[in-house]
Amino acid sequence: MRERPAPSDGPPGADSDAAIEFDIVPETDQSFENALAKARAGGRLTIDDGIELITTGTDHEGIDPVRKEQVLEAADRRRAAVVGEDVTFVANLNNNVTTACNTGCLFCNFKNSAHQFESAHDGEHAGFTKTPAESRSIVADALEMGIYEVTSVSGLHPAFALNGEHREILESFDDPAREVDYKPPAIYDTDPGTYLDQMRAMSVGDVHLHSMTPEEAAHARRGTDWSYESVYRELKAAGLDSAPGTAAEILVEEVRDVICPGKISSDEWVAGMEGAMAAGLDVTATMMYGHVENAAHRIHHLKTIRDLQDRLGGITEFVPLSFVHQNTPLYERGVVAGGASDAEDELLVAVSRLFLDNVENVQASWVKFGNAKSLKLLNCGANDFMGTILSEEITTRAGGTYGEFRSVADYVEMTAAIGRPAVERSTDYRTQRVVDPDSDPLGPRLGPRADGTPLLEGRGDADTVDPTPADD
Repeated sequence: MRERPAPSDGPPGADSDAAIEFDIVPETDQSFENALAKARAGGRLTIDDGIELITTGTDHEGIDPVRKEQVLEAADRRRAAVVGEDVTFVANLNNNVTTACNTGCLFCNFKNSAHQFESAHDGEHAGFTKTPAESRSIVADALEMGIYEVTSVSGLHPAFALNGEHREILESFDDPAREVDYKPPAIYDTDPGTYLDQMRAMSVGDVHLHSMTPEEAAHARRGTDWSYESVYRELKAAGLDSAPGTAAEILVEEVRDVICPGKISSDEWVAGMEGAMAAGLDVTATMMYGHVENAAHRIHHLKTIRDLQDRLGGITEFVPLSFVHQNTPLYERGVVAGGASDAEDELLVAVSRLFLDNVENVQASWVKFGNAKSLKLLNCGANDFMGTILSEEITTRAGGTYGEFRSVADYVEMTAAIGRPAVERSTDYRTQRVVDPDSDPLGPRLGPRADGTPLLEGRGDADTVDPTPADD
């Protein structure tokens, strides 16, 4: 069995006397050559096929560079056949409502313990909570700049409830703080409102609201027997347009037991996604990898996503998220010494393209990888290049160093470097526009108030983000 260091109180990377033993290990009866042949022929891959490809063969240790390039080439050919040469991106804003959260995930440095936000708390913290009015102001301002998607993923604030009825249910518990992680808004410095309040606030004009992960939906139904579908239907009526499939991490329980034991289970994540799709919402799917999991866990995760897509077909894109370790408890406690290697990132994207034969779009995240590496991933099977962001707090707080903004001009320049066109897209990929590199100025045009003007023009902060960060 593959072993990983267990949590310790020592410095980052410190050895531990204990070790984590996993039942799921990267061992197969398949050969790399047979798996590669199947991938090249376009056949549906098995878990064993995927393990062979992502490890470049379990018949030897380490990643074989020649075999790796064969996998990357097969994935790039598949990408070209499925979605062509376009590199898509979306003009969007991140508006995360709160960092208050009691879940305690060891991979996360975005959250702050919720008690720190209480009015009676004496200490200081770097977290935030936004009122619905503040969220609306932020979105309205960004809409004027030309964005047309708002992405919002937040901590599980104890005062959050779906609506007024939900708040009454939570308050009826004998000990709501202990039983259902609920405390009334009055004890906090800032009232986040309800989930429906925040959805309505962020639904400005014709903006596309992409929010409410399965984890947040579980928080919005805690203490009730409400179905995920009914919760998402209420959220949709309040303005929600699609749901992000984050909170997936690794959809294998023995991994979740290590990195996020307080989070919903893999089955609950699937149930949440099924509920969102049943409510008529598009969804995305993610994987956060490069921590304690092994290659077999990654493929089992992909199989769960592929099965879900086979059943319901509402997943618009797959988003691989390489673990940013620097400021996280997993690193600080010596559970991990770092994240995924460049080769692992390349193979994860490539095998995702080959394994997920029913998901058209695979994303390369410049926030996670930086420009040079994410451009390389566009030649490893990825076709989407994320979004303009305007604000990215989660990766930055975890130690990410690749900035928080990309302009349309940046996208044109970067995709031209690999000989591919930059294509502005809607969140659901149904509307796309090839950007004319010779147009002046270069700005978004798909948004309800977009006219091609650069996003940050005239705001005095267009140069605050380095468009060409250093390589990993």
